[in-house]
Amino acid sequence: MMRIACVGITVQDRLYYVEKLPTAGGKYVAGDYREIGGGPAATAAVAAARLGAQVDFIGRVGDDATGQTLLNELQSYAVNVEHCRRYPQARSSQSAIIVDSQGERMIINHPSPDLPEDAAWLHDIDFSQYHLVLADVRWHQGALTAFTLARQAGVTTLLDADVTPQQIEPLVALADHAAFSEPGLLRMTGESEVERGLRMAKALSATNGLSSAENDKNGQVYVTKGKQGCFWLQDNQLHHQPGFKVDVVDTTGAGDVFHGALAVALASQPTIAEAVRYANAVAALKCTRPGGRAGIPTKEQADAFLAAAV
Repeated sequence: MMRIACVGITVQDRLYYVEKLPTAGGKYVAGDYREIGGGPAATAAVAAARLGAQVDFIGRVGDDATGQTLLNELQSYAVNVEHCRRYPQARSSQSAIIVDSQGERMIINHPSPDLPEDAAWLHDIDFSQYHLVLADVRWHQGALTAFTLARQAGVTTLLDADVTPQQIEPLVALADHAAFSEPGLLRMTGESEVERGLRMAKALSATNGLSSAENDKNGQVYVTKGKQGCFWLQDNQLHHQPGFKVDVVDTTGAGDVFHGALAVALASQPTIAEAVRYANAVAALKCTRPGGRAGIPTKEQADAFLAAAV
């Protein structure tokens, strides 16, 4: 069975559903409310597990009730949390998310200041057991350490390259695959034009020690643009896979799910184009239900959706 590690943050999401996103101060009434686990790497882990992979989540939580809830939910999705560290007298991270009737959302995240950045304890994990290691950019030292250990073990690495206060260039340089959000690519490169931004990112990924032939195969860079789909560079050409048309209910977690599905697809699909198409489909299906995880399809559901879309 395919085995994947997802390294990064897990967050308790509190979602409030309104007709329109607020544009000014005031009091607003939510038509619905949900609490569910979130966080880029954690939600990617759930997606990969739903798609049939054996998944370890490697991250940090506090020893508060929120931390226990987060770990319990991951386990309910068959994600192994054996390598997740709990810190005493520490708060876990959480977010408030406002979702409008079109599925667009506004996120206010509070990353816990109580969780140490230190990732030296990852050296106790055998990274050679994984087929692929995915990391988000929200736990910078964790991603850096995990990617270094994965590369030493000859394991493929995938970076969820989103916006974060730290500079992510060192992580991109270690990543065999770097999948950017549109804001993430803009922040790193300062370039709003997709192809130019990707070429700048590709040049950085080429510094990861691969030969030019290896880099053509593994130094891949992508950018997701919501319903427009995904763009990537391959054989020095820009490629595009459009998004799938679905009835959107909630886009929360769609990018995280895309990354989890891409992790599975890179190990199971014969070409980059088919891997991206698969990840697009899984992310689209997630958007048809509220919450960051409730709509994540199983492998059978994803396969059926793709078969019908041909």
